[in-house]
Amino acid sequence: MHTAVEKALQLKHIAVVGLSKDPAKAAHSVPRYLQHHGYKIYPVNPYGGEELLGEKVYDTTSAIEGPVDLVVVFRPSKDVPPVVEDALKRQDLQGIWLQEGITSPEAEKWAQERGLVFVQDKCMFKEHRRYMR
Repeated sequence: MHTAVEKALQLKHIAVVGLSKDPAKAAHSVPRYLQHHGYKIYPVNPYGGEELLGEKVYDTTSAIEGPVDLVVVFRPSKDVPPVVEDALKRQDLQGIWLQEGITSPEAEKWAQERGLVFVQDKCMFKEHRRYMR
C-alpha cells in the first residue's frame, strides 16, 4: 500500500497556494523544482501579478481553468481552512498537501470526508527527492 506522500507525488497538476515571487523562498524554489520534474504548476497568489514561473497566476484555486489534482499550500496554518474550503469547490481535486511547518485539523477532517489524499507538515521537495529517485 502506498503512503499518502507517495500517492500525492503521483498527482501532476498542482495548484500552489502562496507561490512567492522571491526566488530565495521555498514557496518559489519548491514549485520551480516540481516544474522541472514534470509537474504542471498553477500559481495561486492574489498578489502575484500576472505570471509566476511562466504560468498564469490565479487569485483562488477554484478559479483555475485547467485540471487540478493536488493543492500544495505555502500559507500559515491559520490561513489553511479558507484555502482548503475554496479548493474543495473543485470536483477534480484528489489531494491536499500542507508544506513543512503547516498543519490544519480542519483541512485533515475535510480531506478525509471527501476521500482525498492528505499530507501535512512535510516538504514536497524533500519527499520527491526521497521517493522519486
